[in-house]
Amino acid sequence: MKRPKLKKASKRMTCHKRYKIQKKVREHHRKLRKEAKKRGHKKSRKDPGIPNSAPFKEALLREAELRKQQLEELKQQQKLDRQKEEKKRKLETNPADEPSNVESVEEFEQSKTKRAKLTKQNPKTVHCQELKKVIEVSDILLEVLDARDPLGCRCPQVEEVIVKSGHKKLVLVLNKSDLIPKENLENWLNYLTKELPTVVFKASTNLKDKGKITKVKVKKKAVLLKSNVCFGKEGLWKLLGGFQETYSKPIQVGVIGFPNVGKSSIINSLKQEQICNVGISMGLTRSMQAVPLDKQITIIDSPSFIVSPLNSSTALALRSPASIEVVKPLEAASAILSQADARQVVLKYNVPDYKNSLEFFTNLAQRRGFHQKGGSPNVERAAKLLWSEWTGASLGYYCQPPTSWTLSPHFNESIVADMKRGFNLEELEKNNAHNIEAIQGPCSANSILFWSLGLTNGIMEEKDIPELSKQRERKQEEREDDRDTKKISDMSPIEETSEEALPEEPIIAVGEASTRSFIISDEKTKEDDAYDFSKDYV
Repeated sequence: MKRPKLKKASKRMTCHKRYKIQKKVREHHRKLRKEAKKRGHKKSRKDPGIPNSAPFKEALLREAELRKQQLEELKQQQKLDRQKEEKKRKLETNPADEPSNVESVEEFEQSKTKRAKLTKQNPKTVHCQELKKVIEVSDILLEVLDARDPLGCRCPQVEEVIVKSGHKKLVLVLNKSDLIPKENLENWLNYLTKELPTVVFKASTNLKDKGKITKVKVKKKAVLLKSNVCFGKEGLWKLLGGFQETYSKPIQVGVIGFPNVGKSSIINSLKQEQICNVGISMGLTRSMQAVPLDKQITIIDSPSFIVSPLNSSTALALRSPASIEVVKPLEAASAILSQADARQVVLKYNVPDYKNSLEFFTNLAQRRGFHQKGGSPNVERAAKLLWSEWTGASLGYYCQPPTSWTLSPHFNESIVADMKRGFNLEELEKNNAHNIEAIQGPCSANSILFWSLGLTNGIMEEKDIPELSKQRERKQEEREDDRDTKKISDMSPIEETSEEALPEEPIIAVGEASTRSFIISDEKTKEDDAYDFSKDYV
């Protein structure tokens, strides 16, 4: 019987062998380094992401979000294509179920062609068409207003269409009410409730401010929880539920408003799920989307209003999405700065006093470290920063309501009474008072005073879109030019020559011509012979 080994085999070796192995390893590594140097191969580094201190971080996040959205759309398209192929295979295998499957395939093809048409169309025309559909389908329309400038978020053209469309109710929703002082919020609520039922609301903003939440997460957990809290949800639920009971039918509620007022965020807050697309960039929603809240109430998301170019430069700067309009950041930021209180702006951005907008952007660029090649301050980047902050949902600014209340021109007393009929206004008032107490708004000293320019005009008809009207004019001009060319080509060459009358030259006699030539030559000789004594010819 073989005895078992009590100890493991030793790994000891001679020094000569060990040194030889080490030498071979060194040579091998040297060889690899040389090859890598020739190839220019670099070690792959881990992506650290965008730091919080990076300038213009919001724009980079916006671009990343748009790319993500495009990828999602592409994936959805591929999924639909796969489904179509599967249906075709089923048709081939099961001829008995042929008629129903054919119909489904036809419907799919129709929807695909419809989507293709929408992508080919001008985005502004698509917005107009989708908005009209939402207004036609809805029983109640929630016009979402930014509490920082409620009057500037109201569109008289859209409100007029709602009034004319029949027995439809219009309700105002004051969103982002946590960004203005409490006193200012109460004043605006008193002003707006005289005309239409108004709901104080604060949607959940944890999706919009991802970067800021991660930054605060380490320091304060209370702030993170505060961003997830939604105020005004119960009040709005009760208002819609009470109206549905009096109406005694299932109702459809359309959510409308200018870009970046928080339409999709309100729907997500009511549903407590991320159903609608929400992001930093303006004008993300491009088509209507129906979301059932319960069996009786369906809420519809809509694309934003289109701003008329006849508005002031400030209104265009705050309400124009970059996805549809061509926005120049320097002009837009200058227009916003002209309507803000200069003293409070200086305190907010911690820059010295300025005489004009260019001086302010120069100071801001130096303060934030925005420099171009050569060390000169990057004014364009500073303007983009200010514009993104004022159109986003982080900066606190407010504007005062008008001193005297006047009814809007598209409303009268009977229309106002009809709009308020069917709603429990007493309960709404109690809920609004409770929400104002619960919301922790900023102090008036910490927020910037802004001078509103009143209602913002919008475009409802496709014919009013300036780009389309220009295209029509060009087409008409081209047609007229074609007609003119056709007319000219139809004319005969004999007529052309006859129409062109040659200019008659005066007939000169032979004697007269000779005398004339003699006089000219005589004058020339006189000029040549004349001697000027004042000149020195040496």
